[in-house]
Amino acid sequence: MSKSLLLLVFLIFSIIAAKAQDKIIVKGDSLKKVPDTAKYVNLGKIAAKKAVYRSMIIPGWGQVGNGLNVYRGLKVGAIYAGGTMLVLSYFDNTRMYKAYLHELQYRLENNGISEPGSPYARAQTSALTTAKDTYRRNREVVIFSLVGVYAINVIDAYVDARLKYFDVGDNLAIKVSPSMINSNTMYGYNSFTPALKIAFRL
Repeated sequence: MSKSLLLLVFLIFSIIAAKAQDKIIVKGDSLKKVPDTAKYVNLGKIAAKKAVYRSMIIPGWGQVGNGLNVYRGLKVGAIYAGGTMLVLSYFDNTRMYKAYLHELQYRLENNGISEPGSPYARAQTSALTTAKDTYRRNREVVIFSLVGVYAINVIDAYVDARLKYFDVGDNLAIKVSPSMINSNTMYGYNSFTPALKIAFRL
């Protein structure tokens, strides 16, 4: 009887204590009410945009804007050396194309007779046509190559700017240690295979 009474009193006090607690009311999402004062700024993305715009305006400016050193200076030199060679090749192929085209047009208008004093007087018409087509094709290849050099210049400036802010600190580590791999358990026999465990710490 005393045990039942003691248990009843304990339950009554437990219920009263539970009702006496304050109710917790959550009004909406508290994260939405907190103003975002610290925003993450991706410096690599900002620098990459600047480098792309600079390289599109003046080839090589994006590489110089990323910080001039010997490696970037060599890249800028290679861009201008390649561009200069391609432009000179374009002018040379255009000059030869126009010369052969002029000779072929003169022969077409004069019943196959070559222009007086022409250096191509002894050449056959078929050979002149092949040479004209070759120089025209070379000129088109040079134009595509110039576009390619320009595009590589912009892409290189973008990648270089992104990698400049890529964190390669001392916290990066690799650990190689021997290990054992448990194969299938068959007939109560556990077979283990030696292995190497590679762990990366960032």
